[in-house]
Amino acid sequence: MPDSKSPDPQDRYRDTVFLPRTSFPMRGNLPTREPEILARWESMGLDQSIIEAGKGKPVFTLHDGPPYANGHLHIGHALNKINKDVINRAQRMNGSRVRYVPGWDCHGLPIEWRVEEEYRKAGKNKDDVPVLQFRAECRDYARRWLDIQAEEFKRLGVQGEWQNRYATMDFSSESAIVGEIGKFLLNGGLYRGLRPVMWSPVEKTALAEAEIEYHDITSTTIHVAFPIETDPTPGQALQGASAVIWTTTPWTIPANRAIAYGPEIAYAVIRADLMEENALVAPGSRFLIAEERLADFCKQAGIQEYHTLYTCRVTPSRARSVPIRCGAVAMSSMCPCCRAIL
Repeated sequence: MPDSKSPDPQDRYRDTVFLPRTSFPMRGNLPTREPEILARWESMGLDQSIIEAGKGKPVFTLHDGPPYANGHLHIGHALNKINKDVINRAQRMNGSRVRYVPGWDCHGLPIEWRVEEEYRKAGKNKDDVPVLQFRAECRDYARRWLDIQAEEFKRLGVQGEWQNRYATMDFSSESAIVGEIGKFLLNGGLYRGLRPVMWSPVEKTALAEAEIEYHDITSTTIHVAFPIETDPTPGQALQGASAVIWTTTPWTIPANRAIAYGPEIAYAVIRADLMEENALVAPGSRFLIAEERLADFCKQAGIQEYHTLYTCRVTPSRARSVPIRCGAVAMSSMCPCCRAIL
């Protein structure tokens, strides 16, 4: 009797499964296939064809904040650019002509820091390098990484006008920036004021606000009393009074030019009657102050008893310009700039 073996289950059902025959490979092999796809798109001029196809349609322009040209792309770049590419593709499918011009930020501390890292590896000191040479090396560094990042963005499948890309270090870009500043100058929009500029003593360069990280601190607070020189009220309610403000930034007082009021804040005019031994104000002094700050102000100034002369709310329709004179009441020592007691 011949040996009979039961068929292999795999052989039993193989001929009963009917699948379409395609030229698709069984495996994705994306590291090899994706560059081939991108090369095919570039050879057929896909990006330019998309631009041509959008002529005459409503324009959708994506204004994209440029990345720094200072290293390989990371997951943050991918999340940013892929999400924006999805928006562009959706707008294009919605019938819009999409304009997306990629750009790069080639100025600032991130690029300088990378160049200085290379100096340190080579045992060089930045201070020994001429300024023009340092700038030229930063420009070369940014240009090299700009080209690398452009290819990496393309590798992510991001579509854009790559041939028209811009960089802040391009002479055309720098010329446009100067031209825009010139417009501000001519129309009166450019002025000289006071604002703090952060400085890195290590890098010896100015810092942008986004580059600063702050630690939690306990700030020095002061009450400042501005004597009112002219009383605009019908009943002379502010005669001889000083407007009191409270601030956690005492270093701004020398440049102070005005005080603000709140239309929903209740104010009181008080007269100091009984003072502590080391009080900072004289008996009989009058102050205009927000009622919520009254108790703390009296404690800090050494006022034991006071009399409320008036209470009010300052509405915009009743607000007027009141001449004030710089002066202050608070804690500590004498301010040499405004002669205020701090």
